[in-house]
Amino acid sequence: MIVLNYFIIDLYYKMHKFTLFLAIFGYVLDFSEVFALKYPPLDWWQKGVFYQIYPRSFKDSNADGIGDLRGVAEKVWYLKDIGITAVWLNPIFESPLVDFGYDISNYTRIDPDFGTVEDLEYLKDALHRGGIKLLLDFVPNHTSDRHLWFRKSVAREEPYTNFYVWKDGKVVNGQRLPPNNWRSQFAGSAWTWNEERQQYFYHQFHTKQPDLNYNCKELVREMISTLKFWLDRGVDGFRMDAVTYMYEDPNWADEELLNSNLDPEDYWSYNHSATMDQPQTYRMITTFREILDGYTRKDGQTRVMLTEAYTSLDKTMQYYKFGDKPGAHMPFNFLFITVIDGMSPAKEYQKVIQAWMRNMPEGGWANWVISNHDNHRLASRYGTDLVDGLNMMGLLLPGSGITYYGDEIGMEDTNVRFDEGVDPQACDLGPEKYGLYTRDPERTPFQWDTSLNAGFSASLKTWLPINSNYWRLNLKAQIHSEGNSHYKVYKRLMDLRKTDTMMYGSLETHVLSKWVFSFARHLNGTDTYVIVINLGSETAPIDLSAFMSDLPEKMKVHTGSINSRHMPGENVNTAEFFLRPKASLILTTASEVPSPGYKNPSAAATSSLSTALALFSLFLYCKYSL
Repeated sequence: MIVLNYFIIDLYYKMHKFTLFLAIFGYVLDFSEVFALKYPPLDWWQKGVFYQIYPRSFKDSNADGIGDLRGVAEKVWYLKDIGITAVWLNPIFESPLVDFGYDISNYTRIDPDFGTVEDLEYLKDALHRGGIKLLLDFVPNHTSDRHLWFRKSVAREEPYTNFYVWKDGKVVNGQRLPPNNWRSQFAGSAWTWNEERQQYFYHQFHTKQPDLNYNCKELVREMISTLKFWLDRGVDGFRMDAVTYMYEDPNWADEELLNSNLDPEDYWSYNHSATMDQPQTYRMITTFREILDGYTRKDGQTRVMLTEAYTSLDKTMQYYKFGDKPGAHMPFNFLFITVIDGMSPAKEYQKVIQAWMRNMPEGGWANWVISNHDNHRLASRYGTDLVDGLNMMGLLLPGSGITYYGDEIGMEDTNVRFDEGVDPQACDLGPEKYGLYTRDPERTPFQWDTSLNAGFSASLKTWLPINSNYWRLNLKAQIHSEGNSHYKVYKRLMDLRKTDTMMYGSLETHVLSKWVFSFARHLNGTDTYVIVINLGSETAPIDLSAFMSDLPEKMKVHTGSINSRHMPGENVNTAEFFLRPKASLILTTASEVPSPGYKNPSAAATSSLSTALALFSLFLYCKYSL
């Protein structure tokens, strides 16, 4: 009986302790939840990385040498594997392809080269099942001259009469001339005479790409209807092309030369104050935003708008907000393309980063475009050895990441001859100037493996040539490499982005020397990360303690570029270490880092040598001792 009483008393105390434990555990859980909520929740587009796909060059599913929508759907597994949040497709709408999709003849049909509306819905569903959003490239500034709207506008059929920018010419000495001196980016006058209508139409780009007239209310209604058409079919947003040209100065005055010695026939010789950055443009962007926000309010899923505007920084910032109305979720940040390159010293990197961060309006969200379809590839502009370093900046600076297809494996520009070229912007200038203006080199097919056409297409001929280096530079080789690779670095960066430090942490930038740039991400209560990039051509001694006094004596390597020789998990003395030319390194205060998943080449070589010596010793022992 006494034993039974002791048992009951002991059981009581144990149950009491267990109940107390549960209460404390529950409190801790609640505390953790409250702690997590002290940071404002970020939306999907703020946390994510947008992956730009040039559909003609991603994957060909029907062996015609041209990439298509079904081809992209075949590779959703890869997009999910590298952690992509959203895919942005370059234009896929029906087009005569004078400018490869940027001359749209029907906004609600898919060009047969890419497939059908059903194929797009199949791709959208495949992406959504993989947790990936889909954005379409929308071209609001102009259409193809084969668009039904333009043909009806030529014939002055209502309501299309004023859908485009039409002007009478002027007569000088009995000769009919364009209304003013505005130039086209594709060479020549920006005005083309239409014999049927007996007026000039305006085109910022190719003569077969007439500009739309946003002073026409009927046109605006049609464009809004087009956006709704695709939103109703489940797309998650749009990248708005060339928005800076949507309106023109209503005075139609001549534009001034930047310098009287410049060529008056060259578009780039002028100050384009009459054909860019008009105030009405920002107002129209807020109108488009209202449409997207209307869909967001219906189901709580944000529809995103990104805008492309190659213009001054102050003008770019106005796309975030106009008056009290929100504009683009993010205007693209092109400073890594337009201001710096592989020859820029560390100070210039610091300047462009600080310029964007300091000039953003309150509530603005940053982004970093390192490469795209209109500019030479990252590896070709900065050099192949800086690929990982630039991807570190593009993905680990505050804000959203933007990756151009192939940059995650370090694809390089392809040497495309004039007779192989298809870019009208360059081909129209002839073989002498083709190489200066062509965009073909950065648009060539993705290099999947070492099979025919790098695994892009089963066709004997592709729409643009495959880079001849695909035998050594391809995704499959980088996945299966025993050592480090651009692909493996990129995946580690994508995982690192998910940490609280990268989502919410502060940013500080440092110029360690003329050619060494560093930035750090801090967040109280979590791990600190310091990224160091040697932009120079010589091995650089690094002393972080001279710039960041709060760092510990030693930090762990989280990730190193493929040319850094440092392995994840390795301890580094923050007051003294060396970084190879063009190498980059991520250091952390974390006690543990993810395993690298690859071998250290030097360690592997040492291991092989040790094995060889051991075998040789065994041979000598057997020969002379037995």
